[in-house]
Amino acid sequence: MTDHDAYGPQPRRRTIAVRVGASTIGGGSPVVVQSMTNTDTADIDATVKQVAKLWRAGSELVRITVNTEEAAAAVPRIREKLDRMSVAVPLIGDFHYNGHTLLTKHPACAEALGKYRINPGNVGFGHRRDGQFAAIIEQAIRHAKPVRIGANWGSLDQALLTRLMDENAQTETPLDASAVGREALIRSALLSAARAEELGLASERIVISCKVSGVQELISVYRELARRSAYPLHLGLTEAGMGSKGIVASTAALAVLLQEGIGDTIRISLTPEPGESRTREVIVAQELLQTMGLRAFTPMVTACPGCGRTTSSFFQELAKTVQDHVRERMPEWRLRHRGVENLTLAVMGCIVNGPGESKHANIGISLPGTGEAPSAPVFVDGVKIATLRGNNIAQEFVGMIEAYVAEKFSMIGGASGES
Repeated sequence: MTDHDAYGPQPRRRTIAVRVGASTIGGGSPVVVQSMTNTDTADIDATVKQVAKLWRAGSELVRITVNTEEAAAAVPRIREKLDRMSVAVPLIGDFHYNGHTLLTKHPACAEALGKYRINPGNVGFGHRRDGQFAAIIEQAIRHAKPVRIGANWGSLDQALLTRLMDENAQTETPLDASAVGREALIRSALLSAARAEELGLASERIVISCKVSGVQELISVYRELARRSAYPLHLGLTEAGMGSKGIVASTAALAVLLQEGIGDTIRISLTPEPGESRTREVIVAQELLQTMGLRAFTPMVTACPGCGRTTSSFFQELAKTVQDHVRERMPEWRLRHRGVENLTLAVMGCIVNGPGESKHANIGISLPGTGEAPSAPVFVDGVKIATLRGNNIAQEFVGMIEAYVAEKFSMIGGASGES
C-alpha cells in the first residue's frame, strides 16, 4: 500500500477540460461549485437578487430555469443587470421540452447564457426527438456554448429503457430491473453526447451527468460513467431532500466519488426549509470540498460539541459569533487578502482538549469549563499570546482575528505582511 492509498483522495480522473466563463470544468481543475435559483426567471429583479446572493456565497456557476417565452426574453436583461453589479458568474440555462424553440426564437438568450443544460429524456419524443435535440446542439455551436447533457432517473428516455428491458429479458441470465435502469441512464447520456459530437459540437464543450436519488445507485452509476468516458462529470444527488436528510444523503454519495477522484463540478440539491436562504446548498458544497481537503473557500472553525464539563453555553455562542463573522467578512477579505480562506480557527470549551486544539489552529481560544478559572487563553500559531477575561471576550477575540488577517495575509495589489 502506498502513502497515497493510505491517506488522502485518489488522483483526479483525467477528463477533457470544458470552459464556462472564467471557470474550467474538468481537465484537472479544482471541483466547481454550482447552485440553482428557485425564482420565476421572468421575474428579473427577484432572479438577479438571488443569483447575486448565490454568487456572493461562493457559487461559481448558477443555473436558472428557462421554460417560457417570458423567461427566455428575461435572460439577457438578467445578464445585463448582473454585469452592472459586477456579478460575473456564468448563467446556465435549464431547458426541458421546449429548449429548441426558445433558443431558436431568442438568440439574445442563447448568447447571454454561459452554458445550456438539456435532458435527453425530455428533449423530444418519438420522431421529433432527433430534430429537436439537433436544434439545441446547433444553437450551442452557433453561439460557442458548452452543453451539459443531464440524464435523470425521474425522466429517463422511455424508448431506450423499453428496448434495453426487452433485450435483457432475452438473455440467459437477465439482470434485475434496477441494473437495467442504471444502464439505460448511462447510455442515454453517452449516446446523446456522441450524437452531439456527430452534429459538430466539440468534445471540449460537453459535460455529462446521470442523476438519481439513491446514494448507492449514484455511486454505482458514476463509477461506470467514469470508466466509460472522458467527459467531465457533474455530480449531484437529485431530490436529496430537506435539512439534515438532504445534507447527509448528498455528502454520503458525493464524498465517496470525490475520494475516488470522480467528479468535476457539484451541486447539493437541497429542499430549503421554509424561509431558509437558497445559499445553504452553496455552503454545504463548499464545506464538503473543504473538509475533504479538495479546496479552500472560507476559514474553518473547529469547535467542541460540549459535554458535562461545559455547562455554560458561552462557547457555543462564541463559536457561532466567530463563524458568522467569518462568513460575513469573507466577501471583502477575499478581495483584499490573498489566501485568507486557509485561515484556521478554534473555539474550545474546556481544558481537556482546548489548549491542544487551539495550538493546532492559526488562532484558538480555550474557554473555561465547569470549575475552571474564569479565564480564556488565546493561542496564535501555537503560542499563547493573551488571556481574556470579563464580559467582552467575544468582541476581543473577533478583534484579534481581524488583526491576524490584516497582518498575516498579503494585501491583494500590495504587500501587507506574509502570504
